[in-house]
Parts: sequence; C-alpha cells; structure tokens
Amino acid sequence: MTSKILVIDDDASLRRVLEYNLQEAGYQVLTAASGEEGLVLFAEEAPGLVITDMKMPGMDGMQVLKAVKERAPDALVIIITAFGTVDLAVEAMKFGAYDYITKPFNRDELRLIVAKALQFRGMAAENVRLRDELSDKADYRTIVGSSKVMERVFEIVRKVADTDASVLITGESGTGKELVARSLHRRSSRRDAPFIAVNCAAIPRDLLESELFGHVRGAFTGAIKDKPGKFQLADGGTLFLDEVGELPLELQPKLLRALQERVVEPVGGSKPHKLDVRVVAATNLDVEKALASSSLREDLYYRLAVIPIHLPPLRERRDDIALLLRYFCGKHGVDKVQFESGAMAALTSYRWPGNVRELENLVERLLIMRVSDTITRDDLPDKIRAGIAGSGAAAHSAGVINLPEEGYSLEQLEREVVVESLARNGWNQTAAAKFLRIPRHTLIYRMEKYGIVPP
Repeated sequence: MTSKILVIDDDASLRRVLEYNLQEAGYQVLTAASGEEGLVLFAEEAPGLVITDMKMPGMDGMQVLKAVKERAPDALVIIITAFGTVDLAVEAMKFGAYDYITKPFNRDELRLIVAKALQFRGMAAENVRLRDELSDKADYRTIVGSSKVMERVFEIVRKVADTDASVLITGESGTGKELVARSLHRRSSRRDAPFIAVNCAAIPRDLLESELFGHVRGAFTGAIKDKPGKFQLADGGTLFLDEVGELPLELQPKLLRALQERVVEPVGGSKPHKLDVRVVAATNLDVEKALASSSLREDLYYRLAVIPIHLPPLRERRDDIALLLRYFCGKHGVDKVQFESGAMAALTSYRWPGNVRELENLVERLLIMRVSDTITRDDLPDKIRAGIAGSGAAAHSAGVINLPEEGYSLEQLEREVVVESLARNGWNQTAAAKFLRIPRHTLIYRMEKYGIVPP
C-alpha cells in the first residue's frame, strides 16, 4: 500500500513542485491551498503524513499543526518555513511537529526527510502491533510465534497437554524443545507437581542409569545411601528427557519398561517402585536415520512418540523474527529499541543455523553494544549482513544466494530479494527497480503481490 501524504500550501507553484517530487518517489499525494481545506482532506483521507507551510493567510501552519494533533495525536507533521522564521518552526516542534524544512530546499532533501518521517511512523506502528501480539501470544516462560507452522504446534500442545500420552519433540538444536515441554506441563493438571528435566547427553554413560532410576545403598562403590532417580523425583508430574536419542542402547529396554509398566527399579534394588509420571522426550537427531542404524530401538520410539511434535527451524518461520526480536528486547528490559528496515531485511534473510537461541544471543549482544535506540544494518555482525549461515561447515559462497540443501520456496526467495533491494535503496521504488534491472511498474506489481508495505 502506497503511503499517503497531504501537502498544504497557498503557493500553487510550490504545491505542484512538492506534488511532482513526492509522486515521483512513489507516494500518493493530496494537496490543499489553505489550512481549512487541508483539515477537511485530513478528516476524509487520514494521510500518514502532513506537510504544511508555516506562513499562510487564514489558518497558518501552527494552527494546522495543533488542529491535526487534536484529531490524531500520533499524526506526523512536517513544517515548511522560510529561513527567517526558523524559530517558529522550532516552536512548532515543541507542539508535536516531527521536523521542519527551510526554503529553499532541493528534491533530495525533501525526499530524505519524508522517508525518515514515514520510516519512524512505520516503526512506531510495528512496535504497537508487536506489543499487542506479544501480550496475547507469549510470556517470558514459553515459546513465541504467530506463523502458520507455529500455530500448528500450539494447536497440538493445546489438544494433548492435559493427557498422559507420551510426547516426542523433534527439531534442530536451539528451536525451543524444552520450552514446548514446559508448556505441556503448565497446561496440564500436573502443573503443581514437579517438572524434572534430564539431558541424556550431558550425564556420563556409567552414571545415567542411576540418575534416571536411582540406586540403593551399596549398589556400587560410592553408593553410601539410597538415592531416588529422576523418575521418582518427577512422581505426579512430568519428566523431560532431552536428547533421548543419545541414550545408550543397553538402557533403552529399561526405559521402555518404565514407560509401559509405569514402574522403575533402582540400580542394585529388587523392589520395583510404581510411579505416576508423564514422559516428554526430545531429540535433534534424524529419527529415520537413528532407527535405520539401530541406535534407537523402534519399540521405544513408538512408545515415546505417541504424540510427535516437530519444531521447525527459524529459517522456516521467518515471519516470527520481528515478534521474537521484540520479545527478547522486552525480556532484557529494553522496550524502546527499534530495528530499521535494512536491519530487518538482513535478519529475515539470514539462515539462523543456531535457530532461536542464536537470535536471542544476538539481541543480547546488540542491546549491550548499541550506541542508540535504533539498530541499523551496520550494527549487525558481518555474517548476517552478508547472509552467510556461518555454521561449522564451510558456508556456500560460490554464488550470490545461499540456498538451503533441503530446498527453498521460489516465491519466498523473490519476496526477500524485493525487500532487500528496497531496503538498500531507502525504500525508493525507482532506485530499487533500477537496482533489480526491472521497470518500476514491475516492482510495484511484485510489492502488491507479496504484500510488501514500505516502513
């Protein structure tokens, strides 16, 4: 949608110049020859920006400013003033004018100040939208998202949370598997009982059985007293087995029995303990490969995956990046930071090999190192500006575009190229079309097709 600008000036020739230059920059322009006429148009058309001359017969620019602000406090107004009346323009800014421009001015100066004003308006509106969305969709203890793929995840969580069915959460590292497990627990009738998390890959192999199932005194050297295992500690609640694919093959039958019979037998003991535990497991392994290589027992997999939940990587839910940025800023107690369009284009184009965890770490770094409350493209690490994944393997650098091995949507790729080109050229459609070597009308068609709105 094209930004709408209202120009109010009693000088017909200046009005025409302003109208021509702004239309050439891709804006929709309304004109009025007086303050009174301008206010009528403002009420009817609700433009995103008002440009008004300070000195006009009848209602002057200051009166226009005050009337506009009374009707729409968030409206942006730019004052045009002669060199000798700059003091009046400064006074107008105290009453809420966004900025002023002094006569004579050139085309580039006009376009720059208008672009900055509209970018400011877009960022402010986006912040309001994201705050509203966050209040509905997230708190600081759960996973954040509003994309279609995440809505499907949330729907499964809502349906299965208050059941005893075992759940297996799959997905790459950093996608938020433990957060989903905790969400399942909080939404269940077990919410007041313990949530016990175990990382099966972090516990030494020879201690893992004791950690899970407990041991009795004298079971092995150093076992000086009975010790309950994680299953017992989670009695009545939820046991989360993270990285369950790393569980040693010899322990998998014992885990299978615990899931089937709801009993555990401590190491060195002979008396089984009956328990009421809901088990949620997670793995970042390719389950099909693990089953094919027999590193994961098929019967255990089907017992764990009564309800399978797959968490998509961040590169498959790029629509959530803006929401996640605002969420992590709020988590660190900083609500006033803005991300300008060039930075947003780079962040949404990057592949995020570390997923949401990598994004959160980046936000924390940006907040600590920032020099202002606007994060620009230049504030981002080189690998993100360049669109390089930066994973352990060598980045694909032979071409301009780094396509994921699993394939990528051509329409999404085209949309990202259009957004990136617009962002690099300050959202000037003529310059972006030239950059892409296409006619301007073709660029506008692509923007409308993909719902790309100038910030």
